[in-house]
Amino acid sequence: MRTARVVTVPAPASRPTLVLAAHGSVDPRSAAVTHAVAGRIRRLRPWLDVRAAFLEKTDPNLRDVLTGLRDGVVVPFLLADAYHARVDIPEMIEQSGARVDQAEVLGEDPALLSVLRQRLSEAGVSPDEEGLGVVVAAVGSSNEAANARTGDVACALGIGTRWAGAEVAFATGPWPNVADAVERLRADGARKLVIAPWFLAHGIITDRVASYAAAHGIPMAEPLGSHNLVAATVLDRFDAMSVVSAAA
Repeated sequence: MRTARVVTVPAPASRPTLVLAAHGSVDPRSAAVTHAVAGRIRRLRPWLDVRAAFLEKTDPNLRDVLTGLRDGVVVPFLLADAYHARVDIPEMIEQSGARVDQAEVLGEDPALLSVLRQRLSEAGVSPDEEGLGVVVAAVGSSNEAANARTGDVACALGIGTRWAGAEVAFATGPWPNVADAVERLRADGARKLVIAPWFLAHGIITDRVASYAAAHGIPMAEPLGSHNLVAATVLDRFDAMSVVSAAA
């Protein structure tokens, strides 16, 4: 997977629409981040038609945004290549009748890892801090391959640090959960802990993790949120699919 870069490129003769497809949530903070990232993309490429859409619980619905669209790329505003990316989005594209392509999810892009490191730094975490255990809290999936790739985030995050370790924890779904990861890190010698949420935005699940963190006196960093490197990762997925479509 290529590393996303904050770049602008000349306006192409053909300008497919970029549809940023987020999951959706009853929590307005989630949609706010989606719209903020869409705004960053527009500032990076003022000529590009960028539309935010949601799979559920938030308007506008992806199916409605796609209806009548004849040239576009749907970029899943998702970290994991799991059910929503593999089933929900393709079904909604088919139901809409739109002539669009679907790009890859954002995944474990090095640019997003840079943002996660920045969020940890903002929370007072240093890569040179000995005895520190970092819990990377993420959404779990029934897709084992997707979970394994999420686990790679913790491994990559700990490279080059002096921490006691970094462990992934799934806030929903499979083992290990946050409490399990905390126990494992302490068993490995961690004297201090911090939680790094592998989430794009705050919502009901991150609030649940934050409640656990507060109850156990564990500091927690912010989610990735709206950041130029997040916007650049979206554009990287869009560009990759645009090149494939042009070559077809």
